[in-house]
Amino acid sequence: MTAHRPAVRERRPADPGTAAATPTATTTDPAPAPAPADRRAPVRDADTLAVISFLSGLVGLLAMNLVLGPIAIVLACLALLRGTARPGRARLGLALGIADLVVLACLVGADHTWSWSLG
Repeated sequence: MTAHRPAVRERRPADPGTAAATPTATTTDPAPAPAPADRRAPVRDADTLAVISFLSGLVGLLAMNLVLGPIAIVLACLALLRGTARPGRARLGLALGIADLVVLACLVGADHTWSWSLG
């Protein structure tokens, strides 16, 4: 593997009549910007958000839907905005998060309380 060698540029004096044709100083071009380490990392993070959104929405149907429903909705929106490779899973997480809140509203309306049990 060969190292990148920056080009050397010669600086000439402003008035060519006062100095000889030899260069007075040499400068190097600034190093090129480093390439991003991994362009796949943001998409991988968005995929993780989509999966967590789906799982929290699924678990939220049975327990802690007041907490897990909004978490599923927010994570699904973030995953979709970041361009996930799993948009179906993110949309399903969004739908399950909304369903969590609908189930909670139905149970609160039926029992007139924020807590509920299966028994």
